[in-house]
Amino acid sequence: MTDERAGLLAQYRSTRNRTEALASPLSAEDQTVQSMPDTSPTKWHRAHTTWFFETFLLGEYVPDYRPVHPDYAFLFNSYYEQAGPRHARPNRGMITRPGIAEVASYRAEVDRRIGRLIETAPAAQWPDIEARITLGLHHEMQHQELLVMDAKHALSRNPTGPAYSPAPPAPDGNAVPESWAAFDGGLVEIGHRGNGFAYDNEGPHHQVYLRPYRLASRPTTCGAWLEFMADDGYGRPELWLSEGWATVQAEEWQAPLYWREAESGGWERFTLHGRQPVDPRAPVSHVSYFEADAFARWTGFRLPSEMEWEVAVNGAPVAGQFLDGGVAEPQPAFADAPDASGLHQAWGTVWEWTQSPYSAYPGFRTPPGALGEYNGKFMVNQMVSRGGCAWTAAAQMRPTYRNFFPPSTRWHCSGLRLAQDVEGALV
Repeated sequence: MTDERAGLLAQYRSTRNRTEALASPLSAEDQTVQSMPDTSPTKWHRAHTTWFFETFLLGEYVPDYRPVHPDYAFLFNSYYEQAGPRHARPNRGMITRPGIAEVASYRAEVDRRIGRLIETAPAAQWPDIEARITLGLHHEMQHQELLVMDAKHALSRNPTGPAYSPAPPAPDGNAVPESWAAFDGGLVEIGHRGNGFAYDNEGPHHQVYLRPYRLASRPTTCGAWLEFMADDGYGRPELWLSEGWATVQAEEWQAPLYWREAESGGWERFTLHGRQPVDPRAPVSHVSYFEADAFARWTGFRLPSEMEWEVAVNGAPVAGQFLDGGVAEPQPAFADAPDASGLHQAWGTVWEWTQSPYSAYPGFRTPPGALGEYNGKFMVNQMVSRGGCAWTAAAQMRPTYRNFFPPSTRWHCSGLRLAQDVEGALV
């Protein structure tokens, strides 16, 4: 086997092993439950990512391929219409069989077959196979993040507040004070240039015009959010978009997801380590776009556009709190030096909502085939967030990466960073 193929096989095994490690603290019951239609059981994530490799690699590049199990394509397809019929997403928690041991066997068998494919694939097919495996690995990294988010939501529904993992020692020190970093704007370039992996929605590379702007030096903290709540932020309709205000009333929001008033006073939140007091130094997380926008209005500032965010971090090395450092809640910003262009925690920690709707860049074309359904068909009624979070794999992150969610969703690890126009700005 060539060094190139051996390197990809090692990367494949490392990524697949991490998924199993993330699932290991969870019981069979934990891995089967589905706590709401937006989430998926851990067991399903493990099987779906395996189905992805089996369908789009083995099924396409192994002659006369026979699937490991005839029912798995129906059970573990997600939304790929061209790949065939599938089980309804809201009912994934009803899939009690196969069990977690059978899913582990499925993963092991597909891994064995993928290893064989990497070793024996004809040289003429290798470039396409290599690109497809790389896509599959990034797809699995996305599901690793979802696995943690979904498991947290499932555990939060248990009235005893069970922990996914033991709590680390409480961080010590003062968080860096908030300031502003200035950017000139002008005619700038955004989007992926084609060097290295990217999803189709990150291109084409193109130019946009930006007015001069400033970004807050760090994400908004829980302490600032407590001030927003104390000023009746959830009770003032003038701060909210119409749909956001309707959602606040319908869902009876009074605080971010997972927060509740403690019996002893103050606020506590459910975390991966069980219930913990709210740390005012930590970045606020699990807030919707509607909440982020209302908070920005309350401050007199705004959310950045995704173009402003991308320009601010271009050229900065990807470094921050990611999944690679262990599964933990977002930590306060203590660093003396900013990560990127005067910004602390630009990478990782919390996804940062932008004011940009998720839509196609100029010149975007949906790729052919089932894999063309990966991103393009979701370009409506969603808002873009940037930067990754504490449960994102660092290998996934790059300045052009675009995440997207409906504006009312909160179970993902999303926060915000304020922006302001230079003209008339407060400093």
